Amino acid sequence: MDNKLISRKEIVELEKLLLETDDERVVSNGGEIMHCEEFPLKHSFADGIYIRQMDMKKNSVVIGAIHNHLHVWFLLTGKLTVTTESDQQDYLAPCYVVSQPGAKRVIYAHEDSIFINIHKNPTNTQDINELEKEIVSKNYKEYEQYINKNK
Repeated sequence: MDNKLISRKEIVELEKLLLETDDERVVSNGGEIMHCEEFPLKHSFADGIYIRQMDMKKNSVVIGAIHNHLHVWFLLTGKLTVTTESDQQDYLAPCYVVSQPGAKRVIYAHEDSIFINIHKNPTNTQDINELEKEIVSKNYKEYEQYINKNK
């Protein structure tokens, strides 16, 4: 991936284009729970914390949902390029990042990679659907509504 930043509109258009392919190396979370062989998820819980591990195969792409909250993610193994509308960074494991809310991430795996998000879970629920409703927005419009509701 080159270091050209892309706009919000381009990210949305890229997501639509990639979803039209039948390539199992491409997945869009879009706020929905992702479960497939190419992108296995592992869910773990600790007091007040939800941990989501995603394994990515080399040359695969994930377009993530929009995270509603500040959170931390870790790259345990591999190499990724993460592009948002404001930034593009390469990450080589091991590393961690404090991720700002409101960003839709396009994630490209240069190598097989293990990627972990750490989210707050104040109710200690283990219902993934319930967690998804609080943690992510499916699109920018839903995110704006979430922000306005929680001011």
